[in-house]
Amino acid sequence: MNRLKNKVALITGGSGGIGKATARRFLEEGAKVAIVDVSDEALEKARSEMAGLGDLLVIQADVTQEDRVKNYVQKTIESFGTIDVFFNNAGIEGKVQPLIEVSVEDFERVQAVNVRGVFLGLKHVLPIMIEKEMGSVINMSSNGGLDGTPNLGPYITSKHAVSGLTKTAALEVSKYNVRVNSVHPSPVNTRMMRSIESGFDPESSERAQKDFSGRIPLGRYAEAQEVANLVLFLASDESAFITGAQYRIDGGMGAAP
Repeated sequence: MNRLKNKVALITGGSGGIGKATARRFLEEGAKVAIVDVSDEALEKARSEMAGLGDLLVIQADVTQEDRVKNYVQKTIESFGTIDVFFNNAGIEGKVQPLIEVSVEDFERVQAVNVRGVFLGLKHVLPIMIEKEMGSVINMSSNGGLDGTPNLGPYITSKHAVSGLTKTAALEVSKYNVRVNSVHPSPVNTRMMRSIESGFDPESSERAQKDFSGRIPLGRYAEAQEVANLVLFLASDESAFITGAQYRIDGGMGAAP
């Protein structure tokens, strides 16, 4: 119950399925937590759901805008004094369509959130950790950041970019005792997968879900809580000798031919 006692954690995409599940786990383990999201309504709902669990700060911000990123970092420090853990989690899925049908605008929108947002988070959180010579960053990628999936080109591209940012950052800040890792889930039972299912099979999202589940050796989607447990491990001192790593949590998909 005290794996993050006296630590401060910052989570982007904090009112979504994985972000909110992780915030809850961090609070249960003794952390003070700041969650960032673009939606005020979603943030207030998250605040209500986690009331009484511990010190929780909610911050509205668009992660694609550098001034807003600077602001969420500053607000976290003003409220809690530092940042020990950063879950760089905000992301969008984009449209389901072949590459030759993707508009430049749709491609750039996904990159703006999933790549620029991650980059800006690293740019403005890492200096805090470098100065104190301590910290753990967990970037949210996907099994799509290690493999390919047809008809999700912008999303797959963005998640491969997160893998590259993770490795580069890990090498740059290791001398300061700051760790940077990424997590790579298979389909997770959240809103994002409902959107992707509908995109792949507009007539029956349930049929699409059955098809996706059938490609996972364990035969089901991950739950947000399961991903949160992995993020908690990487945030804690239990993973003190782990950096620059890409952690699959995919029900065996990475082992399949």
